[in-house]
Amino acid sequence: MTHPREHTPAPEHGPTGNPWPALWALVLGFFMILVDSTIVSIATPALMTHFDADINSVLWVTSAYLLAYAVPLLITGRLGDRFGPKRVYLAGLCVFTLASLWCGLTDSIAGLVAARVVQGVGASMMTPQTMSVITRTFPPHRRGSAMALWGATAGVATLIGPLMGGVLIDTLGWQWIFFVNVPVGVLGFVLAWRLVPRLPTHAKAIDWIGVALSAVGLFCGVFAIQEGEAFHWGTIWGPISVPLLLAVGGILLVTFLWWQTRVRIDPLVPLSLFRDRNFSIANIGITTVGFTVTAMIFPFTIYAQTVRGLSPTGAALLLAPQAVMSILLARPAGLLIDRVHPRLLAGIGLLGMSISLVLLSRLMAPGTPTLGILAVAVLMGSSSSLVWGPLSTSASRNLPPNLAGAGSGVYNTTRQIGSVLGSAAIAAFMHMRIAAHVPGAAATPHMGGAMPPEIAEAFSKALSEAILLPAGVVLIGWVAALFFEQPRHLRRS
Repeated sequence: MTHPREHTPAPEHGPTGNPWPALWALVLGFFMILVDSTIVSIATPALMTHFDADINSVLWVTSAYLLAYAVPLLITGRLGDRFGPKRVYLAGLCVFTLASLWCGLTDSIAGLVAARVVQGVGASMMTPQTMSVITRTFPPHRRGSAMALWGATAGVATLIGPLMGGVLIDTLGWQWIFFVNVPVGVLGFVLAWRLVPRLPTHAKAIDWIGVALSAVGLFCGVFAIQEGEAFHWGTIWGPISVPLLLAVGGILLVTFLWWQTRVRIDPLVPLSLFRDRNFSIANIGITTVGFTVTAMIFPFTIYAQTVRGLSPTGAALLLAPQAVMSILLARPAGLLIDRVHPRLLAGIGLLGMSISLVLLSRLMAPGTPTLGILAVAVLMGSSSSLVWGPLSTSASRNLPPNLAGAGSGVYNTTRQIGSVLGSAAIAAFMHMRIAAHVPGAAATPHMGGAMPPEIAEAFSKALSEAILLPAGVVLIGWVAALFFEQPRHLRRS
């Protein structure tokens, strides 16, 4: 098979020859689905109270969405190649919008989890198409600016989610964190229908064996990690146990990789993609970023609402400088992507994210001045602005048009797998740290406002230690970023 780096893809512009309007239309939907990855985190206490549910049940409201989002991404990326990214994107937007309405109308925690699964499937249909359209419509020397917008959207959305959720919960109720998607979804559909061009399709056979192996393997592994602590890492039901699910998941995923080496025509994951070093490194980096962004939100928002006694809006405002800095620095970072070695930009950003989380962990105590937390949030937002764009650009820069869907599917899958693992791992780690510092306590004691002073110190200590988990994971991404190769256009200049 042809090496991906041997191609310099020719852009496939729409009727006007200007790809930017189409990108802006797609970014609106992309922003909406990423906001829903984190917006529920700020609603954790409200959902626990409304449904009289424990924290593990409420965490599944997020985990179910992330899991249903991640598992189909490999196949939905290929569907865009086969049926056209515009068609698949619009179909996914319809599914997502209708599922959002269902989320707001549900009257049980089980119904909400089911609606979030459908919502995640819709999101999985949309996301690969946004990255694929960029790869297929922007020439390589302008792709950095386009991917900077794509990356900034991802970064800002994951930060704005809790803030938007806090305002909506405090003013209109938790249902409106989902109802708000309905008018946005309708507007996004109209804009995408009018502005996104119909791109040439590539006839692709669907590797259904690969689909089954990857989907079941991912589900078994993530479910086991998420529920492991709840079942004390033992029996779940009858002969089914957490270790068995982990083993089955691992075996199926290894089998999936082996199967991809045997498929000669249109494998689900063309392993030739990974011959490009920058594609491989970008996937490692974005996995750690997805893990980190999702994992840090849960312990921090619980700390802000229980230890500090803040409202959902107040808790979200503590991290608002992250979003502000990401927005302010998005354009300058985008201008640097096509001019500076990705090792430098991504390396600084990933290391800065880790340092920010370590500092935040030190500050998560009952009497910490608010100004200190806000200052750390500024550093965190500044760092994240240097991460999303360089990673996504490095992943897609060398992809030929016929592999754009597969490449964007793989990249977005690894990002979402990171998010799913972050959600699952932080739930288990929080439970362990709380049990160690507050013996006999539930996973989140006293969720209805500021907790009694006698346990606030121990509880905040447990949550601050939980923050160190994502701080350590994102360092793996930093190490990987040190091995980025210099892009060809920089070598020529």
